[in-house]
Amino acid sequence: MLICGKMKKLGLLMALTLGLSACGGGGFFRNTPTQESGADREIREYRERELKQNPNESTLFDLFTNVDDPNTTIEVNKYIWNAAQEVLNFMPVEAADPFSGVLVYGYGTPPGGSRAYRATVYVQDPALDARSLNVALQTRGGPASVDTVRAIEDAILTRARQLRIRDSKL
Repeated sequence: MLICGKMKKLGLLMALTLGLSACGGGGFFRNTPTQESGADREIREYRERELKQNPNESTLFDLFTNVDDPNTTIEVNKYIWNAAQEVLNFMPVEAADPFSGVLVYGYGTPPGGSRAYRATVYVQDPALDARSLNVALQTRGGPASVDTVRAIEDAILTRARQLRIRDSKL
C-alpha cells in the first residue's frame, strides 16, 4: 500500500513536470529551439510581401521594430534660438530644450508695460525663416492678441537677422 502511494505521487510529479516543460516552449516538445512558430512565419511572410509591393510604406508591425537611425538629429536655427532669448529676456525661463527647439517662459512684464505675459517658443527648422518660428503668448486673462504675437515674432526674427549679419562680418 505504501509503495502504491509513492508510485502515484511519482507519476503525478512526472506528469506535472512534463506539463510545465510543455508550457516553457522548449525542451521535450520542441524539435529545435530556433524553430519558427506558424504565427511568426505568417507575420514574417506578410511583411516580406508588403515590402516587395510597397518598399517605401510602413506597416503596423513597424511600430514594434527599432529601425530609426540613432544618428539623426533635429536641427534648430541658432540665430532664432538666441534672438528669442534676447527679446524675451524679461520673462523667466522655465524650460529649454535645444534639441527639440522648445523654450518655455514664465510670466513676466515687459519693460514699460503693465500686462504680464508668458510664452512658449518653438523653433522647428534650421532655416532663418518665419516658418521656422512659432510663438504662443498668453496673459493672465487668456491668450494674447494676434497683433501682439505677430509683433513678438517680428522682433525675434529681426534680432535673429541682426545676429546673423554680425556673425558674417567676423
